[in-house]
Amino acid sequence: MKRPFLVGSLAVAAGGLLISLAGVPASAAEDPRPSPPKASTSEALRDAKQSVADHPRAVKASSSDTFSSQAVRIDKDGTRHVHLDRTYQGLPVLGGDVVVHSAPDGNLRETTLTLKSPLSLSTDAKVSAKKAEKTAVKRFKAKRGTTHTTSSKLVVDALSGKPRLVWQVVVDGIAPDQSPSHLNVLVDARTGKTVRTWNDFHTADGTGHGFQVGDVTVGTTAVSGGYQLKDGARGNGETRDAQNLTAPNDIPPAGWGKAFTDTDNVWGNGALTDRATTAVDAHYGIQQTWDYFKSVHGRNGIKNDGVGARSFVHYGQNYDNAGWDDTSFSMIYGDGAPGQKPFTQLDVAGHEMSHGVTSATADLVYESESGGLNESTSDIFGTLVEFNANNPEDAPDYLIGEKIDIRGDGTPLRWMDDPKKDGVSQSCWTTNTKNLDPHFSSGVGNHFFYLLAAGSGQSSWGNSPTCNGAAGVTGIGNAAAGKIWYRTLTTYLTSGSTYAAARTGSIKASIDLYGASSTQCAAVEKAWSAVAVAATATTCGTTTPGGSNLLKNPGFESGTANWTATNGVITNSADGAPFAGSYYAWLNGYGSAHTDTLSQSVAVPSSGSPKLGFHLAIDTAETGSTAYDTLKAQVVSGSTTTTLATYSNTSPSGYTQRTLDLSAYKGKTVTIKFTGTEDGSKATSFLIDDTAVTTG
Repeated sequence: MKRPFLVGSLAVAAGGLLISLAGVPASAAEDPRPSPPKASTSEALRDAKQSVADHPRAVKASSSDTFSSQAVRIDKDGTRHVHLDRTYQGLPVLGGDVVVHSAPDGNLRETTLTLKSPLSLSTDAKVSAKKAEKTAVKRFKAKRGTTHTTSSKLVVDALSGKPRLVWQVVVDGIAPDQSPSHLNVLVDARTGKTVRTWNDFHTADGTGHGFQVGDVTVGTTAVSGGYQLKDGARGNGETRDAQNLTAPNDIPPAGWGKAFTDTDNVWGNGALTDRATTAVDAHYGIQQTWDYFKSVHGRNGIKNDGVGARSFVHYGQNYDNAGWDDTSFSMIYGDGAPGQKPFTQLDVAGHEMSHGVTSATADLVYESESGGLNESTSDIFGTLVEFNANNPEDAPDYLIGEKIDIRGDGTPLRWMDDPKKDGVSQSCWTTNTKNLDPHFSSGVGNHFFYLLAAGSGQSSWGNSPTCNGAAGVTGIGNAAAGKIWYRTLTTYLTSGSTYAAARTGSIKASIDLYGASSTQCAAVEKAWSAVAVAATATTCGTTTPGGSNLLKNPGFESGTANWTATNGVITNSADGAPFAGSYYAWLNGYGSAHTDTLSQSVAVPSSGSPKLGFHLAIDTAETGSTAYDTLKAQVVSGSTTTTLATYSNTSPSGYTQRTLDLSAYKGKTVTIKFTGTEDGSKATSFLIDDTAVTTG
């Protein structure tokens, strides 16, 4: 029987878990070790701010910096990731945001940020806001006959190069193609020169013929006299008729447009003679995007707040584009140029609304390499929405906007297997990537994801080359690749992240999800190298002593494969905690007389200084200096069992790397064995992960 278990906190090293467990007796097969308590969002934010105050160097903070919450993410194991915005002398800092990664007990583990050093600059502007706005307006191209508005605020630009004081001017209006425009112009507040520009309205960048999603189910709401195209099951996401108008001041206000209503809850007729037909396509895109993020990533809506998005179809006069407007939290679709079909395609809808997810998480600035990452993230998730929907009218693929037929020759808007096929996108990273339009620099991220998911070379999906003679890549599939990229976006990227930072972040994400020695992590490294994004200081591989790992399935990510263990020892139970990945070995913790074992045979090399390494965490309800419960690390050679080290309840600890000498067994095939023994009283848990036998 499992023990009634009540233990204090378990201190944490990197990757560990704070466990405070309480339980009731149950069968060994069920192994119901209770889940640890998690911090609340407010507690995580409070502790993160305290970490910043205690460790200002970790976030490159000056005495003039203050931090406020942007987003808080708490992992299943209690690990915290708090995204903070920075102000300097009261001014927002573009590119100054930071993610504080903390253990479940609030102790700081590491930080992710773009800023290279603490800020030190004057905040006295020599250029007036009015002059900056006049400069910005010169950069804005408006549709003839429309008006625009400007707003400005003084900020610190730390996105690239030396930080400087700038006016961030936003020009809101209507672009010549009828798209809403939120043109951001940074004007140096001391020289008056324009620093950079970007647009917060993201389009699919093309002219489309549209397509139909076929016969589908759409979420509606009963209203007086019939039904409305509003999905109560998905945050009241609604599709409305823009009536071929453009929104006042380019931002659709609440209640703008006309609601789609119907008496019999049957929408559209499959032809463009019914205005609701296009609305079905758009509404289906909303719900499929919602369902993908919800079912696969547990995200409750675009902002993770349970609020659905709006779609406006029949936007503008002959408007031949579609886009996501984060300011109004809505999608717009035009009807296309004369004789064309509406620009409604499933991966386009997924792409555009994924811009909203990016805005609510990493908030990647839409210029330079961060802009490319922003666009590629939308292509990635738009594609995954299409695969998740698996609609026979739009068979899943790695082509973007293929049914739009933008060139009139049946080719797609973009190819993920080899982005340079469109003649303007990059398939391989270069020093010029940062200078390209985000739609073209996104090719590097798109190519990376294709290689990670589908692999290099010829396949049913395409023919994907590698760059600079890099080795081929074996794909790990959409499920693993998508989870890695989502965690990268939401946990390790900040507003000014580069492709190098994305490489680092995705390696960390794959280690978090699958382990440092996992196939998935190795594939991430290979895929980045295959698109010419060079290695950074963060790499995969074992976190134990150097040399090639001779143990098989060392992090238990393949379950019990290659190991001999007591039933239930190798587990992915959320009630305990891995050091990395999902699986780990949990010996004892019953609070009754019990013995657990874990072992694997290995050939110890005859040269070098062979070592046994592993990460061990000890959590106990025992007190005092008596070793009631023990874990022995042993070597079985022939009929002889030798104990290399003994650990006990007297030294509880978070995950700590242990290294033991195997030199006495050079050239021999032995069995590495862990034996955990508990007495009949209080419980002690021994958690083991990321094992290794190396040449030293």
